Amino acid sequence: MDEPLHLGVVGLGRAFMLMLPTLAHHPLVRLVAAADPREEARRRFESDFSRPGSPARSYDDVETLCADDGVEALYIASPHQFHVAHVRLAAAHGKHILVEKPMALTIADCEAMIEAARAGGVHLLVGHSHSFDAPYLKAAELIQSGGFGRARMITAVNHTDFLYRPRRPEELDTAQGGGVVFSQGAHQIDIVRLLGGGLASGVRATIGRFDPARPTEGAYQAFLTFVDGASATLTYSGYGRYDSDEQLGWIGEMGQRRDPESYGAARRALARVSSPEEEAALKNARTYGVAGHAISPPVVAAGHNHFGPIMICCEQADLRPLADGVMIYADESRWLEPLPAPTVPRAEVIDELHAAARKGVAPLHSGAWGMATLEVCLAILHSARTGAEVALRHQVRPAAGPATSGS
Repeated sequence: MDEPLHLGVVGLGRAFMLMLPTLAHHPLVRLVAAADPREEARRRFESDFSRPGSPARSYDDVETLCADDGVEALYIASPHQFHVAHVRLAAAHGKHILVEKPMALTIADCEAMIEAARAGGVHLLVGHSHSFDAPYLKAAELIQSGGFGRARMITAVNHTDFLYRPRRPEELDTAQGGGVVFSQGAHQIDIVRLLGGGLASGVRATIGRFDPARPTEGAYQAFLTFVDGASATLTYSGYGRYDSDEQLGWIGEMGQRRDPESYGAARRALARVSSPEEEAALKNARTYGVAGHAISPPVVAAGHNHFGPIMICCEQADLRPLADGVMIYADESRWLEPLPAPTVPRAEVIDELHAAARKGVAPLHSGAWGMATLEVCLAILHSARTGAEVALRHQVRPAAGPATSGS
């Protein structure tokens, strides 16, 4: 049952680059095929992932990839607006699916994707989001154990330079899925919903548009309530000044050691760009297939992936997920529940996909879970626009017992 899952990839862009160390080194997955419109990316994929007697395949269209009988599951890393079409194609060809967050841009598209997976008899997972990260899964496990009482208040904060990294024009247009709510809020909302038990009931929010040169929301604050009376505050800024990794010992989002002296690097690089075309080209230089990018051997990370400082106030203790475990603050003592250092980054994503495809284990990050997170993203934008609290109707509990990765 531990036979590697034969995986195809839709889209060899930036999302694929971020998942590449996981996909290249996790023992339970084997990359065998890909689809991308860029010939240089396809040729690079074939070179990197061919094995003796088993050449990797690449295609310039998604439907041909979906029809490949040697592919068991697909990682859909295409732009947000194409997710629904690509999930439908994959499900129609009987492929299990891991689709990047956000799952889609409308609830109707989410529902169509869930129905396509049901009709095709395949599992649909949404990710990677940071709620796959071992520290948050461990914190959720501790809460569900009942030893600390119920989670009552959750505080989540993250400050990054997201808005000043190179972007294509549509990534600065909220209507096309741009901005921080869809791309970054999906991470933070997923984490908070996991820790709070999933059943959020309402949202009140504001958004920040502080830079006319980046015409989308670059920040938000949200107050999220749950059906059991718990609450959460979510703060995110992508304006690239204060960096909240400072509160986590300069361990970065991907578990890497950060250099605090690189302050302002994203803004400085962007200041050298004089047109949207130049900026798009700068982003393309960070994608797969471009000269200089290579698959490196696995490295020992400084810690687990994370998404900024988070505090969970339970009835009998406070819990603080960290890059190396979960810190517990009880009445008369405090201690760290440690986690083993990761050997493969984001291994939990593949663990969950493999368990679903090979063993039929219901995934935590299912289509229904992804739709519930998108509902909160949409509610943040609606509340900010109208000033009203938004009631939620599509929320679900986590699948039974998230567990930390053994990989």
